Amino acid sequence: MEVTTPQWPLLVYIVAVLGLVIFMLGLSYLLGQRHKERATGEYFESGILHTGTSQIRFTAHFYLIALFFIIFDLEAVFIIAWAIAYKEVGWAGFIGVAIFILILLIVLVYEWRIGALNFAADGKEIIKRMKSIKEGEK
Repeated sequence: MEVTTPQWPLLVYIVAVLGLVIFMLGLSYLLGQRHKERATGEYFESGILHTGTSQIRFTAHFYLIALFFIIFDLEAVFIIAWAIAYKEVGWAGFIGVAIFILILLIVLVYEWRIGALNFAADGKEIIKRMKSIKEGEK
């Protein structure tokens, strides 16, 4: 005997969602303000006048820092998952997460020793370039 699921609730849901979207867009069109400011059509500024330039080059060092942040953020996710299930995983889980944290600490010390976390000089260079660009606009 084959059991079939009725499809009409899905169809009703789709029609209701589309109807709600059309209603909200129509109401927004009827009640919304219409104006054309000087910078309304400018790209990515949403009506705000452009300030500065987007042509500043960032060193790859900043992307490296972002990558480190993602790696250590994922570490936090794994440790939180272990903390939620610590009763179920017992001592084996504790030893596993301890080794995991130890490896991450070794990597962090290694990154610190090779200077991968030291980006102060590059940061000063970018600030100096930003100041020179702002002075050039005046």
